[in-house]
Amino acid sequence: MRKILIANRGEIAVRVGRACRDAGIGSVAVYAEPDLEALHVRMADEAYGLGGSTAGDSYLRIDKIIEVARKAGADGVHPGYGFLAENADFADAVIGAGMHWIGPPPEAIRRLGDKTQARHIALAVGAPLAPGTADPVNGGDEVLAFAEKYGTPIAIKAAFGGGGRGIKVARALDEVADLYESAVREAVAAFGRGECFVERFLDRPRHVETQVLADRFGKVVVVGTRDCSLQRRYQKLVEESPAPFLTDGQRESLYSASRALCKAVGYVGAGTVEFLVAADGTVSFLEVNTRLQVEHPVTEETAGIDLVREQFRIADGQPLDFDDPEPRGHAIEFRLNGEDAGRGFLPSPGTVTRFVAPAGPGVRVDAGVEAGSVISGAFDSLLAKVIVHGRNRREAIERSRRALDEMVVEGMPTVLAFHRALLREADFTDEPFRVHNRWIETEFANTVPPFSAGTDATQAQEPAERESLTVEVDGRRIEVVLPGGLVVGAASGGRDARGAAPRRRSGGRSAKAVSGDAVTSPMQGTIVKVAVAEGTQVGAGDTIVVLEAMKMEQPITTHKSGTVSGLHAKIGDVVTSGAVLCEIKD
Repeated sequence: MRKILIANRGEIAVRVGRACRDAGIGSVAVYAEPDLEALHVRMADEAYGLGGSTAGDSYLRIDKIIEVARKAGADGVHPGYGFLAENADFADAVIGAGMHWIGPPPEAIRRLGDKTQARHIALAVGAPLAPGTADPVNGGDEVLAFAEKYGTPIAIKAAFGGGGRGIKVARALDEVADLYESAVREAVAAFGRGECFVERFLDRPRHVETQVLADRFGKVVVVGTRDCSLQRRYQKLVEESPAPFLTDGQRESLYSASRALCKAVGYVGAGTVEFLVAADGTVSFLEVNTRLQVEHPVTEETAGIDLVREQFRIADGQPLDFDDPEPRGHAIEFRLNGEDAGRGFLPSPGTVTRFVAPAGPGVRVDAGVEAGSVISGAFDSLLAKVIVHGRNRREAIERSRRALDEMVVEGMPTVLAFHRALLREADFTDEPFRVHNRWIETEFANTVPPFSAGTDATQAQEPAERESLTVEVDGRRIEVVLPGGLVVGAASGGRDARGAAPRRRSGGRSAKAVSGDAVTSPMQGTIVKVAVAEGTQVGAGDTIVVLEAMKMEQPITTHKSGTVSGLHAKIGDVVTSGAVLCEIKD
């Protein structure tokens, strides 16, 4: 391959672009309108606009991406993770256009990416498996019937999902209908398909997975294990490799099941096989992610293998020239998300005004942002990842404390303060390891203060001596540098550098003079469901609306009982933090 189009954004697009540079391969970035000035766009050798301001009209548009790849003369496409990474139709389109698809065969994606088919395959090869529906359910009634038969809790999962999105856990029968509806909405928004299946949920388990590589000649290498149990909303925040505190028997079960699943479908490329390990030691197959994972760097650090470069080699038809590696030391990854840990990890878009990455022995930072980056609510909340390697787990934890204390991120909320607190929690740092996939929600004593913007974030900036203007010529991004004062920006002309008028927000009144009756939005987001009407009688804790931000849903509930008054929220409205949605009158 001579030139690779990276069909993604953010830190993974930067990561793949760097691997291209290491390999002497040209890189092509694509971007939606909010990402015009993004780091991944400026670091690539070439960049082309997809148009649109949401994932649905940009990064999820197969036709647009194939058109750009042809225009740029790319002979390979790397999908990153998320978006179209596990979309077999996209893989078919890339192959049909005569380009290298840097991923597994489309048929393997279909069979393993469809969680119900993966369950059938897991049963056939003897992988451990919890009870669940064999096929996607046809509606909420089937989900309720399953819950009545097997009991709660149950997990409702997007059949074509991944990354923790499109998964809801119902712990009571009266939650089933709403959570099924929410899972379908999230699945459609994130993956374009809403089919869901249901399985018995194992409470308080660890989340353990294997990293696999497979070549075109039938060789499957299990590169290592990872523990990804530290999650909120069933999305990972901290991962480590190798997965600690497993027995030899458990490790052998993970390796053999992973290898058997891959061989059963003729898998090629990088992939991840995920399992749950219950408190009693029971191992249960969860799913296969037919792509590179966010947490792949911890495996790279302990295995000494560049997984992205191996993806390139496999796509070029080269064989794997190593066997299962023995882990070297221990590595921990901390995801830096744009969320306010002090307010229940609410998604919080904003602008990064200062970004200082840690350094020193054993520290790696994979970032998709820098000072000045604007973090939109339209996409994932991941800003960067800090990966720390040590001779053993104890050293990795010690280095992590130092590295995260060095790190500085200002201008918007992030989960950095949570990570610092975690590294002083005995449940995580000491043996026995007491963390499970709902530990944050159920056992973490969250004393992280809510984010409060400093005055430095609002200080006026001195004008630069030179200013840059980004333009598009035939869809390709080009940056022009001009003397200061010549660039007309939004502040002076009401339009951005490309002449686009600012997007107008709607929905919700100003937060000024809010009364005690008011239900306000705790975050900026888009209303995806309105659960009440004017005059509805509600009780404390009832849902008023559901907001979506950074590809996650958040129900907004009442603080008291009463009658809904002054409701003007509509589906599709974009509301700001503090906006009044309605009032609850006694």
